[in-house]
Amino acid sequence: MTPLSSGFAPARRWLRDHPLAFDAALALGALVAMICGSFADPGTGHGPTFGTRTPELLSVLLMVLAALALVLRRRRPMAVLAATGLLSAAEYVLVDPPAPVVMSAVVALYTVASRTDRPTTWRVGLLTMGGLTAAAMVFGSTPWYSQENLGVFAWTGMAGAAGDAVRSRRAFVDAIRERAERAERTRDEEARRRVAEERLRIARDLHDVVAHHIALVNVQAGVAAHVMDKRPDQAKEALAHVRDASRSALNELRVTVGLLRQQGDPEAPTEPAPGLAVLGELVTTFRNAGLPVDVACAEGGARLPAAVDLAAYRVIQEALTNVRKHAGTGAEAEVSVVRVGATAEVTVLDNGRGSTARRPGAGPGGTADDGLDSGGHGLVGMRERVTALGGALTAGPRYGGGFRVHAILPVEARTGEPERPGTAGGTGLSR
Repeated sequence: MTPLSSGFAPARRWLRDHPLAFDAALALGALVAMICGSFADPGTGHGPTFGTRTPELLSVLLMVLAALALVLRRRRPMAVLAATGLLSAAEYVLVDPPAPVVMSAVVALYTVASRTDRPTTWRVGLLTMGGLTAAAMVFGSTPWYSQENLGVFAWTGMAGAAGDAVRSRRAFVDAIRERAERAERTRDEEARRRVAEERLRIARDLHDVVAHHIALVNVQAGVAAHVMDKRPDQAKEALAHVRDASRSALNELRVTVGLLRQQGDPEAPTEPAPGLAVLGELVTTFRNAGLPVDVACAEGGARLPAAVDLAAYRVIQEALTNVRKHAGTGAEAEVSVVRVGATAEVTVLDNGRGSTARRPGAGPGGTADDGLDSGGHGLVGMRERVTALGGALTAGPRYGGGFRVHAILPVEARTGEPERPGTAGGTGLSR
């Protein structure tokens, strides 16, 4: 911005905030121009001559009325155009030679064109151009083919075109501004949605890690306390399992918290995310905790996508954790992973004899309505994992006793995000 334009900036802002004052100043300028033009005689030489004629009183009255009408050009553009057009035509009919009252009609036509749509501008502009040009040719003091009459046609046409161009530019600028504001709102909403989804993923993964390991630690600590005096060797073995489970939990929590504290995109973990490839290690931890687990998993099958593989692992982990916590003593579990067409079915069964209440989240109809007793998020987390991939999860008591968790996972994950090896549920959690 140049120093000259910056000096006029306060005046422009004031006029923009006070449109009536701007219109009054414009009307005064139009009145001065019309009065000055009324003293000019077109003549037959090169250019007009001044001082050879004086405007009549009626011409001055018409010019003043037309200028006063321009003050309301923003509020009533059509009415102002009609008034100035009639005053201009009356000037041609009643006064000879006429004064340039048509200047006010040119300004009014520009206002109408700049504040209405294009079809209205075409209709009103052609009517104004034709009416004023016809009045000048028929009732004017000069021949119908004179330059003054053609000038009326040209000036009214240029006023309509200029107003339409200003309206188009204003609409274009408004559209760009509205698009930018909408994009900003959409970006904020998308950011909030992503934050909420990331919080859910983090909470779900932390729950899976903490619930599994803490449940095993609790069981092994209870065993160690029970046999400490009579069978110290078994107590030492149980404490060793406590140490291993707590170490695994701390390592996973350390990795998770470390990734969350990093700025920018964290580096890929050096170890793969948990999946069915390490299902044997998971089952071993439960067997060490005293829960017999039988596994039926197809060998040599096609590898599942990373997101589906992780979801299947977490479903099995959470289901076995609930079995160990709620199924009671003497319970046994069965795990099966079967590839059926375009889906993978994960089933976890147990023969526990506890009541339905021992499994928080088992509602009517065998659906998972709640989760682990610690806050009620275990089965809810499993359902969220499965449904996020486009699958389905059911959980409920079995006929004759026990509990059943069944998940159907599509082989082609529909996560909405590209899969990245080593990423656990979008948080980078790894073993």
